[in-house]
Amino acid sequence: MTSTPDTSRAAPPQLDQGLRALAEAYDLILCDVWGVVHNGVAYHRAAVDALRRFRRGGGTVVLITNAPAPAKNVIGRLATLGAPQDFYDAVATSGDVTATLIAEAGCPPVYNIGPAGELDLYQEAARLGPRAPDLVDVAAAGLAVAIGVSQDPGVQLEDYDASLRALQVRGLVMICANPDIVVEVGDRMEYCAGAIAERYEAMGGTVIQAGKPFPAIYERALRLVRDKIADVPRHRILAIGDAMHTDMQGAHDQGFDALFITSGIHWAELHGGERGSPLDRAALRQFLDARTAKPIAAMSALAWEI
Repeated sequence: MTSTPDTSRAAPPQLDQGLRALAEAYDLILCDVWGVVHNGVAYHRAAVDALRRFRRGGGTVVLITNAPAPAKNVIGRLATLGAPQDFYDAVATSGDVTATLIAEAGCPPVYNIGPAGELDLYQEAARLGPRAPDLVDVAAAGLAVAIGVSQDPGVQLEDYDASLRALQVRGLVMICANPDIVVEVGDRMEYCAGAIAERYEAMGGTVIQAGKPFPAIYERALRLVRDKIADVPRHRILAIGDAMHTDMQGAHDQGFDALFITSGIHWAELHGGERGSPLDRAALRQFLDARTAKPIAAMSALAWEI
């Protein structure tokens, strides 16, 4: 009896190659920011150099981030970290998508869930819409927006449950301005708005997701560079990111190839030990076998050459 080759498993990703080995196959890169370009404390020089070289070779780079803030804030953060401004063409943020959604809804009163002071996306909504949305309590709200999780000492995710149950009873829609569950800040992980949105959905609440892996942010990213690179074929787009459930899944859903950066939020699973430990290839194979989104390449950190 002749056996049939098993083609159900994708080939393992290419390793030990820098972006240079992939660059000619793509016209557009959609690159994650936090976890690839910087870690919240310092920018990664090799990553910035790689994207700059891709652009110098004629490619286009859009930074695509689940930051719950307007693009100008992300650009300002990069400048504060000392990163140059010539390694990207545009910035697409879930904050801008959120502001657009609020404006399209007519800027109703909003129940805001997030750290105090992170309100710039509401100013952007006011610029786009008829008015600035009033920030109110649950009883007066027409919409809920999850921006993030308070980093005040002792605050736990469960502390949000009473408010979430009250929102669910009223049947309010929640816009999640950052679908990330966690983010790397230096060497520690912090919860993001996606963790709150998960809890709300588990209670039966309705959530509109503004960022990766959902379509709206990719549509925005492509619109931002349409004048420079119109109607780029999907097979000529490369997504780069460090998170499987947002970056890799989003690329898979959109039909883009993906480059997986293993030393971001999954570093403990894939590298083990201390920061800077080498990639465990067996752990990577097992990690990818359990997932539907398969990157075409993986590297510890984004670089032009390895």
